[in-house]
Amino acid sequence: MAQVLEFKLPDLGEGLTEAEIVRWLVDVGDVVAIDQPVVEVETAKAMVEVPCPYGGVVTARFGEEGTELPVGAPLLTVAVGAAAGPGTAPAGSAPAPTAAEGSGSAVSSEYSGNVLVGYGTAGPAARRRRIRPQSPAVVHPTPTTTAGPTPTAPAAVQAAPAAPSPTGPVPVISPLVRKLARDRGLDLREVRGSGPEGLILRADVERALTARETPAAVAPAVAAVAPAVAPAAAPAVAAAGERIPLRGLRGAVADKLSRSRTEIPDATCWVDADATELMAARAAMNAAGGPKISLLALLARICVHALSRFPELNSTVDTAAREIVRLPGVHLGFAAQTPRGLVVPVVRDAGTRTTESLTEEFARLTESARQGTLTPADLTGGTFTLNNYGVFGVDGSTPIVNHPEAAMLGVGRIIPKPWVHQGELAVRQVVQLSLTFDHRVCDGGTAGGFLRYVADCVEQPAVLLRTV
Repeated sequence: MAQVLEFKLPDLGEGLTEAEIVRWLVDVGDVVAIDQPVVEVETAKAMVEVPCPYGGVVTARFGEEGTELPVGAPLLTVAVGAAAGPGTAPAGSAPAPTAAEGSGSAVSSEYSGNVLVGYGTAGPAARRRRIRPQSPAVVHPTPTTTAGPTPTAPAAVQAAPAAPSPTGPVPVISPLVRKLARDRGLDLREVRGSGPEGLILRADVERALTARETPAAVAPAVAAVAPAVAPAAAPAVAAAGERIPLRGLRGAVADKLSRSRTEIPDATCWVDADATELMAARAAMNAAGGPKISLLALLARICVHALSRFPELNSTVDTAAREIVRLPGVHLGFAAQTPRGLVVPVVRDAGTRTTESLTEEFARLTESARQGTLTPADLTGGTFTLNNYGVFGVDGSTPIVNHPEAAMLGVGRIIPKPWVHQGELAVRQVVQLSLTFDHRVCDGGTAGGFLRYVADCVEQPAVLLRTV
C-alpha cells in the first residue's frame, strides 16, 4: 500500500529563509526517482535545482511559479510504494510522516536518507529550524492537484493572527532576520510572522519597517480626500505604473547596496592611464602559445600586488567592536552581468594563483553566472572587488563599495586617445581607473598611493617584476 509523503522546502544554507519558485520540473502524476530534481527555485544567492529525496508518484504541488515560499513550507507530496500510481492516494488525504521523521521501513527503499542543506542531497542532514509554537490560524499554500476544484478556505483560516504582545519574549527566528531588525531598531515582539507556524520572515520585518516609517499624517490626509474621489478613479490610481517586487537576487542586491550607502562613508578617486604596454604584453603572452591570458586576469594580478603594498584596502570594519580588521588573504570578487542581474563571484586565494589559473577561474565563474548555477559559496567571502565596467562601453564610474569590503577598483573601456608619450603627442590606448574606498579604513594618501601603483603597473607591466 502506498504512503503519501510530504516534501518540504529544505534549508538551503547561508542563512537563507525563503526561495521563489522559478520553474516546476515535474507535474502532478509524474513518476520521480530518488534525488531527482523536481523544482528550480531562486534564492537571494543563486538559482537552485531542488531534488526530492523520495521516489514515487507526484500527487500534489504547492505554489505556482513566481510564488515565494519560506523554508519548511510544503513543496509537493509523493505517493511512495510499489503500487503507487496517479490514482493511488487522493489529493485530500493526510500525508504520512516524512522519512526524515521516521516513516518506517515500508518506505526505506523509496527514500534517499538525505535531507538537503545547500545543494544536492549528498550533504549532511539538515539542521532542525526552531520555530515558535503553532499559532491558532496558519495559512498554507493551496496545492495544485487533479482532485477537482479547490474548496474555499474557512474564514478562520484566512484570518490573520493577532499581533504578539510587545511585552513577551522575543520569538526564535533566523540570525539574519534578527540582525536586520536589530540594525533598524525594530522590536520583534511587535511583528506578526507569516511563515510556517508563525515564523517571522525577512519580508515580515521589511513590511513592519515600511509601516513604521510611513508618516502618520498620510492616513488623515487620505481619509479627507477619499470622499471627493469617485470610486471609478481608484483602479486607475492602483494601476498606475508597473510594480516589480524586490525579491530574490534583485532584492538581495538592493539590500546590500542600501546597507553600503548607509554604513560606509565612501570616497572616490580616479586617474587616466596609458594601457598600451599592458595590451602589448598580453598580446605577446598569447602569441607565445599555451593557455590564453585574459585582460581581467592581468588586472587581477595588478590588484593583488597593489593590495600587498596597501593592505589597508583589503580589510573590513567591525562596527560593533569599532575595529578595522585587516584580512590575511585576498579573495577577489569581480562584477559579472547576467540575465538575472549583476552578481559578484569570488575568486578564492587570488594572491596565490598564477595568471593562467586566474584566467581559468574567471572563465569558470563567468560561465556559471550566465547559466545561473553559482553556489552561495561562489558569491560570498570576497575581500576586494574588481569591476570592469568598460565592457559596457563607458569610460568611468563611481562604484558602490561591496559591503562589507573596504574598496572597489573600477576599470573603464580602453580606447585610442591623444597622449603625450616620451615628450611627443601620440595616439595611445588609454583607460580610466577609479577607486571607491571606505574612508574609515584609510585616508586619501593611502587610496591615492594604491591607485597610482595600479596605474604604474598598467603603464609599465615590468613594474610587477620588481615586486618582492
